[in-house]
Amino acid sequence: MPALFVGHGSPMNAVEENGFSRAWAEAAGSLPRPESILCVSAHWETAGTRVTAMERPRTIHDFLGFPKSLFEVEYPASGSPGLARLVRETVRATPVREDSGWGLDHGAWSVLRRMFPAADVPVVQLSLDRTKGPAFHYAVGRELRLLREKGVLIVGSGNIVHNLGSMVWRDTAYDWAVEFDERMKEFILSGDHGAVIAYPELGEAARLSVPTNEHFLPLLYVLALQDEGDRIGFFAEQVTLGSISMRSLRIG
Repeated sequence: MPALFVGHGSPMNAVEENGFSRAWAEAAGSLPRPESILCVSAHWETAGTRVTAMERPRTIHDFLGFPKSLFEVEYPASGSPGLARLVRETVRATPVREDSGWGLDHGAWSVLRRMFPAADVPVVQLSLDRTKGPAFHYAVGRELRLLREKGVLIVGSGNIVHNLGSMVWRDTAYDWAVEFDERMKEFILSGDHGAVIAYPELGEAARLSVPTNEHFLPLLYVLALQDEGDRIGFFAEQVTLGSISMRSLRIG
């Protein structure tokens, strides 16, 4: 099974018809049908690593200031306690605890409702351990490679550039945001995952592009899934709103 990283951007992409939402749908349409989905979202940070294990995850509207219609969206995909158990058994780098209190946050459902609108593929979320650095998250991703062989679609949902403090509500891009996004593209295409993990060494552009790392870390999980011979393609490549990279990629 291929793996995807999706630059999810504004929650409004869940309900607006635009180039990004269409690209997500087209990317999903090119995939084999998955048995289930494991999503690593920027919007679930925990102390330690957790995996959702409920039969029916709730739709979490974890945002403010958007239209009422967005808060009314539900994504009624089932969960998969079996996949949660498999994740626990597969990951050895750290203990993984089963969680019954979370659900599907907008990093997951805003993307998946465009990719699988029928909500007929079971979905499980894996949390980000906020106490760990980039190399740890990449290592966990490496251990998840086995799931690709079992028909599990692994989706990382975040943004390579994500600076809400500098964001503007128009289609523009700061030079530093474009610079960092292009450097990441170069590293990804050359297979230099070490340089991606060491992104803070890239100076001011990195500091401005990744002021906090929760949106960047899902990329590391997906890059870690790459096997020798896997092709990489981008199905979105735009920096918009000044400081949000919508770059999205497929491995395999």
